[in-house]
Amino acid sequence: MQLIPRHDPYLVVRSTGGHAVVALRGELDLVLVRHLRPELDALVRESDALTVDIRGLTFCDATGLGLLAHCAGCMRRRGARWRLVCDQPRILRLIRLAALGDLLGPETGPSDLLDLPDAPSGRPDPPAQPAEVPLPAEPGVTRPVS
Repeated sequence: MQLIPRHDPYLVVRSTGGHAVVALRGELDLVLVRHLRPELDALVRESDALTVDIRGLTFCDATGLGLLAHCAGCMRRRGARWRLVCDQPRILRLIRLAALGDLLGPETGPSDLLDLPDAPSGRPDPPAQPAEVPLPAEPGVTRPVS
């Protein structure tokens, strides 16, 4: 994998071939979404597989969740592989309350996705084996009925 140089404290990207791994940090709110959206849109258009690691986020609001849903929807419509790595109960709860678990598919991942060893040249990355993260249950709250 190759680290793509940038001076952005909120976004780190590594890519190899058509696979990109993005690690987000900070507070994913309206201000950061406006800053990150052009770069994430470009990655969504150009990547065959996109992994977004949000374990470094300290906060995510509805605008941030909307950006993630937009990226996941675009990747899936293109038939590209999408992964969202999240282990934070507050963000998982937000995903569950917004009924976006099926679209975003949050899962756990290696401790540091950006330090994964390079894949041997000439061979594609092995398919990801998702490790489903159970969305925390809350008494009295159910999913919307369609």
